[in-house]
Amino acid sequence: MTTLEIDDFVKSQRRGRLGCHDDGLTYVVPLMFAREDDCFYFYTIEGQKMNMMRRNSSVCFEVDEFWESGSWTSVIVQGTFEELTGDDAKLALRVLGHEQPAPDQDREKRQRATGKTPVAFRIRALKVTGRRVVRP
Repeated sequence: MTTLEIDDFVKSQRRGRLGCHDDGLTYVVPLMFAREDDCFYFYTIEGQKMNMMRRNSSVCFEVDEFWESGSWTSVIVQGTFEELTGDDAKLALRVLGHEQPAPDQDREKRQRATGKTPVAFRIRALKVTGRRVVRP
C-alpha cells in the first residue's frame, strides 16, 4: 500500500490490536485508538499491557479489516510506547474525541469506583507498513 492508502485506511478505523513483549511473554490486546501525525493515542486502564510496555517500550500496533469475499487490509505499526501525563494526557483525550478532558479528581473517582487506574499513552510510529488483498 502507498503512504496515502495507509493514511486513508487508518483514518477510517477506530480499533486495532496492540502487541507488546517482555520477559519471554508476548501479549496482544484490542484497543480503541486515534491517530495524529506520527502518533497513535490510547486511553486505557492499568494492567498487564501497561506493566509490559513500561519495561519494554518497543511495541507493535495492527489495524485490519476483513470482508466476506476474503479481501482484507492490514496496517502494521512498529513504534515506541510513551506514557502520558498532564497536558500530554489531555492531548490524548482530545485526539480520541473526548470533548472535556477529565480533571485529575475525576480520574481518582473512577479509580476508586473501578479499582483500576486510567492511563493515557501514545505509540510514536517508527515504521508503518500496509498490505491489501482484494479477491473477486
